[in-house]
Amino acid sequence: MAPEARIKLFLKNSATAFCAGVVVLSAFSLGAEAARRHYRSHHHRPPQLAATPPRALPYPQLPLPFEISGAQYLPLAWTDVKGWSDDDHLAAYKTFRASCKSVNAQNGASEPKALGASLSEPCRVAKSLELSDDAKAKTFFEENFAPLRISRLGEPDGFVTGYYEPVLEGSRTQTDVYNVPVYRRPSNLFVRGYKQDSVSLPNKGPVYRKIGRRKLVPYYDRGEIEDGKIAGRGLEVAWLKDPTDLLFAQIQGSARIKFEDGTTLRLNYDAYNGYPYTAVGRILIERGIIPKEEMSMQKIREWMTQNPDGAKELRRQNRAYIFFREVNLSDKDEAVGAQGIPLTAGRSIAVDKSLHVYGTPFFIEGELPIESERTKTSFHRLMIAQDTGSAIIGPARADLYFGAGQEAGRVSGRLRHPMHFVMLVPKDLDPSVRGARLPVPDPRPSEKIAKLFPQTDPAKTGTAAAAATPGKSETVAIAGPVPLPVPRPAIEPASEPRRPVKNRPHRQQ
Repeated sequence: MAPEARIKLFLKNSATAFCAGVVVLSAFSLGAEAARRHYRSHHHRPPQLAATPPRALPYPQLPLPFEISGAQYLPLAWTDVKGWSDDDHLAAYKTFRASCKSVNAQNGASEPKALGASLSEPCRVAKSLELSDDAKAKTFFEENFAPLRISRLGEPDGFVTGYYEPVLEGSRTQTDVYNVPVYRRPSNLFVRGYKQDSVSLPNKGPVYRKIGRRKLVPYYDRGEIEDGKIAGRGLEVAWLKDPTDLLFAQIQGSARIKFEDGTTLRLNYDAYNGYPYTAVGRILIERGIIPKEEMSMQKIREWMTQNPDGAKELRRQNRAYIFFREVNLSDKDEAVGAQGIPLTAGRSIAVDKSLHVYGTPFFIEGELPIESERTKTSFHRLMIAQDTGSAIIGPARADLYFGAGQEAGRVSGRLRHPMHFVMLVPKDLDPSVRGARLPVPDPRPSEKIAKLFPQTDPAKTGTAAAAATPGKSETVAIAGPVPLPVPRPAIEPASEPRRPVKNRPHRQQ
């Protein structure tokens, strides 16, 4: 072969090998780069893609003043509390001190409401004071509490009703006269979050009937229970003459049953069947049977006695049913409230437990028909929250306890009146004092700075803004607000450049 032909053949083979090598090397490089990207995405996330930790606020984390849902309040001076100086403060102090036994026992327990923990300080002071003077009791409240007018949002006043402990005639066994059963809590009644043998289950929320080990269905309502759904199971603790007596005992939440042998059985609320309470008096008003201005428990009882068939239908409109438990109290002891201590006639009130804390003092002021149905009596009294009820709902809603017996029943049955509520807040929870410790917002910029840097939406600003510089006659054109730059996208770091291959023949052009 001629020398020129050999040279041409060599160059042709070299070029073919070089191209093949380049293709193989390129494929290897692309595969290595893909592998590196996969490894970095799963093991070495670039710093700019890492999650940014939440930025801490520049303000100190101070607790806010207490809040009561749906309420409005106004701090007052003691001189602005009408009738404050005329009350029997010593009687109120003794009732408050009784509540402190329960408050101190729960000290350290979890209480979501801010007022719960703050009551421990006034109770600590009261524990060391054996007061017997009204002036000193008045001073105690003024030195440890601050008055706060409270009412439902948008309303000027609160609302009060009354309750008492009925004293009823009964029998331990069923007879022709005494044939209305009073039931204890059934064993198949179940409330989520509570053991079946818990004392005093809540009076709100769903209640179930347990069938077998797992199946839960709503419990029987009043009509089903009156028709005998739980009869014959040994749940009867006593027997009464009239179903109306049982209804009123259930509404009040406690009762004293007098037996023929002279003994007394004391009963307290233990559980309910899960249905909301329906006021039978309101139904009679809506049906036009009893005028609203004449409504009272005595009027309801009279109508039910005269209309037994209508009374049965009316009772069943209130599907809620109360079960009782026996309590070891003497005839001299008052009924025990939801706080777990005996109530004080004329000083204890029932409040909305979802909003308030047991032991809180409330000064209630206005006029009530205490002496007679048509006579308005001036009422200004410091009461202590020690009980609750399913019908007591709202920040300025209270049920006043008047004791046991017929007279207490007559007085409490007349009460359905608006009243002024003043809540006594412990000094360390005073909203005025706590509010002064809260940080204020950053100072507002001056008018000049506000004009130079208008706070407008860049997307809606299409033209420049003009403003006059204070102190100068000429007008300076100021551009509109400049939008912030678009955040820089995350860019993968470039791969390392390939090293040039030495002694590699280049393809001739």
